[in-house]
Amino acid sequence: MIFDAHSDLPTFIYDERKAGKTRVLEGNWHFFNGWVSSRVMAIWTRPDRRKDATVYGFEVLNAFLKDVEESERFELVRNVEEMRKTIEDGRVALWLGLEGGEPIGESLELLEVFHRLGLRVLTLTWSLRNAIGDGVFERTNGGLTNFGVEVVGKAEELGIVIDLSHINEAGFWDALDVTSFPVIASHSNARKLCDNRRNLTDEQLKAIAERDGVVGAVAIPGFVDKEKPTLEKYVEHITYMADLIGYKHVGLGFDFVYYLSGWSGRSVEGFEDESKIPALIEKLRENFSEKEVEAIAFKNFERVFERVT
Repeated sequence: MIFDAHSDLPTFIYDERKAGKTRVLEGNWHFFNGWVSSRVMAIWTRPDRRKDATVYGFEVLNAFLKDVEESERFELVRNVEEMRKTIEDGRVALWLGLEGGEPIGESLELLEVFHRLGLRVLTLTWSLRNAIGDGVFERTNGGLTNFGVEVVGKAEELGIVIDLSHINEAGFWDALDVTSFPVIASHSNARKLCDNRRNLTDEQLKAIAERDGVVGAVAIPGFVDKEKPTLEKYVEHITYMADLIGYKHVGLGFDFVYYLSGWSGRSVEGFEDESKIPALIEKLRENFSEKEVEAIAFKNFERVFERVT
């Protein structure tokens, strides 16, 4: 079983349904391929929709919820007990996430509304600035805003997992200062192996582990290796992080985007999509015991989600 901590599939579902299609997930089973048993479905606000992010966020959420309702293989879950039951019933458990807090604007009430509709994972920022704080590619290096601190507190109260992928370093450390909960970085790699600002320093990796959190290794080429991103290099990130912070704090956050319009066509060689997951598992077995592979593939994120949600 695979727990994939980050997917932009809601964007694809929205675009497909706008084009008149239905049962998008059912018609694209290869996106899961029988391996992905639990996946965070993140609503990402496209840069051209940031001005009406709340409207866009609810439109995407509505399309996603409709598609899940039409499906027989998928179920939106709100806690780990529901996830386990869904998987036992032979279906895929889907968690709702926000990739960036843009849709909540400056309203804690909107965060509550999203939570009522199923939100359980909040990536505080995407790569740019929002009302919560600065993303990693923002020119300035501001940390969490006052509102951002309130958001973290409200997320704790509601049982929403805080995701520190995409936020800049100042905001990363601010978030850890104002929460005692486990946090995750749903789709990030080790900066030591690939010097990309979206990857995490050794100090950041250690800090997440100290909170009993998990880092999801991401399969985006530019975060794996700038010259020759391969499955082997991807596994090197997993192994490096496990050696540094312990295997219990490393998971998978593929962030496959080959289905999105405008995709560059470049992928990690040997790990282009879900069909290559068996090859990943075999590579992991060369470096880890079966117990450790199960933890990295599924149980580590399960542990954090059970504690927080």
